[in-house]
Amino acid sequence: MFKWLSLSLLVVMLDQLTKILASSELALYQANAVFPGFNLTLMHNTGAAFSFLSNAGGWQRWFFIVLASGVSLFIVFWMRSLAASNRWLLAALALVLGGAIGNVVDRIRLGYVVDFIEVYYGKYYWPAFNIADSAITIGAIMLIIDAIWLNSDKQASS
Repeated sequence: MFKWLSLSLLVVMLDQLTKILASSELALYQANAVFPGFNLTLMHNTGAAFSFLSNAGGWQRWFFIVLASGVSLFIVFWMRSLAASNRWLLAALALVLGGAIGNVVDRIRLGYVVDFIEVYYGKYYWPAFNIADSAITIGAIMLIIDAIWLNSDKQASS
């Protein structure tokens, strides 16, 4: 379990470090081109994914803190119930946990989540995101792969 919680902690530390750097080096809402299709643009997101509920009046901050904290506790208990040999699933859960905690730290400390990675193609822009969001996304994809392919392999061999 220590190894997987260490992965979560690494995600939180990288997330917070990059957010501190972005906040100190970038001007709010000013795109800084890195290469075509990729900007560093500091944004403050008071909502959830895709700025969902960002204009809800402030209550969403506490809602997302409680929700992410509850999900994080659930993930820790789930991880504790898994066999050490279930490395893929443990890694996926560790990534989601680290990402959730990284964004909760922002919500508690700042009242919003710092986003700064902006990807686009032509005139089509993906909503800005951060390291925590990336870890959650990768972990979620791993969970889907586990549920569809890896879990069925375990059941077939039983």
